[in-house]
Amino acid sequence: MLSYALRRILGMVPTLLLISVVCFIVIQLQPGSFIDQYLEDPRVTKETVATITRQLGLDQPLWVQYLTWIKGIVTEGNFGYSFANGRPVSELIWERLGWTVFLAVLTLIVSWLIAIPLGIYTALNRYGIGATITNFLGYISLAIPDFLVALLLIALVLKAGGSNVGGLFSPQFIDAPWSWPRVLDLLNHLWIPMIAIGLEGVAGLMRQMRASMLDVIHQDYVRTARAKGLNARDVLWRHAVRNAINPLISLAGLSLPTLISGTIIASIVLNLPTIGPYLYDSLLNKDQYVAMTLLLFSALLLLIGNLLSDLVLAWADPRIRFE
Repeated sequence: MLSYALRRILGMVPTLLLISVVCFIVIQLQPGSFIDQYLEDPRVTKETVATITRQLGLDQPLWVQYLTWIKGIVTEGNFGYSFANGRPVSELIWERLGWTVFLAVLTLIVSWLIAIPLGIYTALNRYGIGATITNFLGYISLAIPDFLVALLLIALVLKAGGSNVGGLFSPQFIDAPWSWPRVLDLLNHLWIPMIAIGLEGVAGLMRQMRASMLDVIHQDYVRTARAKGLNARDVLWRHAVRNAINPLISLAGLSLPTLISGTIIASIVLNLPTIGPYLYDSLLNKDQYVAMTLLLFSALLLLIGNLLSDLVLAWADPRIRFE
């Protein structure tokens, strides 16, 4: 398994290099540039604009800008300079990376813990009233956008007399050192983004698990296990669920970048300190190095997620071999 993981990691290098080229081209195809705001300001002279352009390196040919960016990443870990914030991109990303990964991983874990049992239940009781209601609620959850769920939750909390529903902390705990009151305040704020961001994922995973279970429980090996006299619990968990969950493990790697780039509006509504709103602002401000780095980071998460999914799938299914 170690040699397989090393081969996959080495294979990520040319893939990321190709993705970096695509990210650079896509951002450059965006109409306008960061300098446009100075061109539209009558108080700024053409000489000043030329000086700013030269200082930011935007007067260089595109291939020189790309090679400079890649060279800084490889040799110095320097992802460029944020034009809008006047700071290195790496500093700005590290400020939000921890909370982004925390929310993404926590949402993914909670979604699986809820969706898998619901999928099994709706598959085994497909014609029952409880399964029918659960499936109906799942369809509703898939149809409602995450930002609308966030707005509804905020409205309900405010109507119930609550306050400080945005963000992850109350104002007095934002920059405070870690303590038990700060942890409790985090938990008090965390349930709203968890529901808003994870509701659609729970519904989707439940539907996938239900479909996979319905396909597995009618397979010959499940009927053979029952015919041998195994109890229902062993047949369910050792044979049906163990094989039905494999497609979900394969798709789990796609969830990490989706939780970052696919929840931008909900993160803006809830004022979450994540990377998603930062990507949105960088695209609006034409802050090219920030946008390219965040797109490259999302691609890296996708590659890492796929690698972890393959490793977990090989561990869970003994039929899979690395060679």
